[in-house]
Amino acid sequence: MTTFLLAGILLGLSGGLSPGPLLTLVASETLRHGVRAGIGVALAPLLTDLPIVLAAVLLLQPLADQDLPLALLNCGGGVYLAWLGVQSLRFQGAELEPANPTGALRRGVIANFLNPSPYLFWLAVGAPTVLDAWRHGWPAAVAFVVAFYALLVGSKVLLAMALGRARHVLRSGGYILLMRGLGLVLLAYSLLFLRASWRLLDPAALPAS
Repeated sequence: MTTFLLAGILLGLSGGLSPGPLLTLVASETLRHGVRAGIGVALAPLLTDLPIVLAAVLLLQPLADQDLPLALLNCGGGVYLAWLGVQSLRFQGAELEPANPTGALRRGVIANFLNPSPYLFWLAVGAPTVLDAWRHGWPAAVAFVVAFYALLVGSKVLLAMALGRARHVLRSGGYILLMRGLGLVLLAYSLLFLRASWRLLDPAALPAS
């Protein structure tokens, strides 16, 4: 269970701090209307992601015992994580975009629901990890999901609180260093997905009949 808990922490922290529509909206609302507005936007994934998670898991569950589909999913997840890792390594600081001063939470829900990243993540990485964790017992699957959302939402909440005190946080050296460190970890994690894909496709790795 510890492995899946740590995976949830890593992926949630990376997703929570990576530049994107929701992070931009969290930062913009915090700077314009205060910490409470930013925290309200940060909570949007808790309102939008449940159908995405359930749909991805139900869609992939019939493939859980088939080597070729699982290999392709792991390969896709590895490539997606590698792309996220490279993006983090190239991070130079987040820029803010103007935001309308009303309807912060509503815009947060819409931005997250229309953002392709949650769909890509849960199809390529999240749902395969949940199904793998379930084979070790339901507590492992729950640990992954809870850790992921605790860090995904919690990191954005903490960012909103930090921005309420210091407006330069998004371009600070510490933030850039953290994102690049997460990029290295994501690249390492992507190799685990690619290794799992190779083992599923490699005849030499299959048990002898």
